[in-house]
Amino acid sequence: MLCAVANGGTEEIDGAARAAMAAFGTWRDTASTERKKLLHRVADLIEAHGEEIALLETCDTGQPIRFMSKAAARAAENFRFFADRAERASDGLALPTAGHLNYTLRQPVGPVGIITPWNTPFMLSTWKMAPALAAGCTVVHKPAEWSPVTAMRLAELVHEAGVPPGVVNVVNGIGETTGRALTEHPDIKAIGFVGDTRTGRAIMRQGAETLKRVHFELGGKNPVVVFADADLDRALDATVFMIYSLNGERCTSGSRVLLEREIYDEFVGRLAERVRRIRLGNPYDPATELGPLIHPLHLEKVLGYVSAGREEGATLVAGGVCPEDAADGNYFKATLFGDADRSMRIAREEVFGPFLTAIPFDTEEEALDIANDVDYGLAAYLWTSDVTRAHAFARRLDAGMVWVNSENVRHLPTPFGGMKASGIGRDGGDYSFDFYMETKNIDIALEHHPVPKLGNG
Repeated sequence: MLCAVANGGTEEIDGAARAAMAAFGTWRDTASTERKKLLHRVADLIEAHGEEIALLETCDTGQPIRFMSKAAARAAENFRFFADRAERASDGLALPTAGHLNYTLRQPVGPVGIITPWNTPFMLSTWKMAPALAAGCTVVHKPAEWSPVTAMRLAELVHEAGVPPGVVNVVNGIGETTGRALTEHPDIKAIGFVGDTRTGRAIMRQGAETLKRVHFELGGKNPVVVFADADLDRALDATVFMIYSLNGERCTSGSRVLLEREIYDEFVGRLAERVRRIRLGNPYDPATELGPLIHPLHLEKVLGYVSAGREEGATLVAGGVCPEDAADGNYFKATLFGDADRSMRIAREEVFGPFLTAIPFDTEEEALDIANDVDYGLAAYLWTSDVTRAHAFARRLDAGMVWVNSENVRHLPTPFGGMKASGIGRDGGDYSFDFYMETKNIDIALEHHPVPKLGNG
């Protein structure tokens, strides 16, 4: 056991929500320049404690330390990015018309609930919390029950930076009880959630009675489409990285690779060589590329998809088993299935592990059809040297984000989010403020325009 964590319930959520509501008026009215300074202090503290945070995150999740050190740096960058936008968060537009001046402004929506997942919990907590605080909202944070440690450390650093009491509140607990109490609480005006699609549907139902606005970043079954004219060496590197880094436990992973028929055998053969060489081991070892999965229940789920792939007729090319010496951890070998088709569960459902499914295609139209023929629409990756095809194909993909000839390289001002069952809304830049703030229009009459008269005889 790593540690004992309090299981917050309805009373704890109510206390946190009331604290957030009590602090909201002061935080909303705090000068944006002051909010900017405080959020930069949080970033400073994250950087100062970066090594500690990385170690805690690895301890909490099993993610290899080689990736978690970068996650801590990214978390500080998230706070700095939104700190620098705090002064302009309320800015609107001037919309003049004959005889009137309309202008808009944005105001914080109020106390918000943030529910974050267990895969990269520290970084994703900052990705949600930083724009909410920059906008002038107060926060009640419910981290995933499988990864509570770094959420508590983040709250400590926020308070150490000087953010006033009640502005950031953390309550640990189980989603069905603690999470539900948060999503149903009348003082919470919005819920920002990152997690699986099934839970997103439940949160939408729970928040309906109080008409909460919701922002969902949900699951994905993201295609990597590789045409024969692509730079195959780079496409191979990116394909391996986007499914086997971070233990495959991320929403934007490229979990199915669609390969033009003429390169299918060669590409899958090269994939197999790389997959078999991925270093599985102690996540604290800097040489480790793949650590243990988060929880025995999750390992059981991933193993279930190995059975499903075999039963449906796909070919297990590599991995698919736990190593022989895995008694002391949830270790699972990097896995590759080939000869799959779009009807198979391993080609349609989110496994959320180091598990790649390869599917051949013959024509561009077939590739597009296969890529779009799933419930999800979060991310897609396209590899081709044909510029016209790149633009045309990217436009027709049912995905909120498309990377062409690249792995997932994030630019923080750009919108992040998905279509279909992958979510509602967008994060990043001003897109985050659109969620955490209300837009208000004010109309000023500039002259004595005729006012219609009723009841004047």
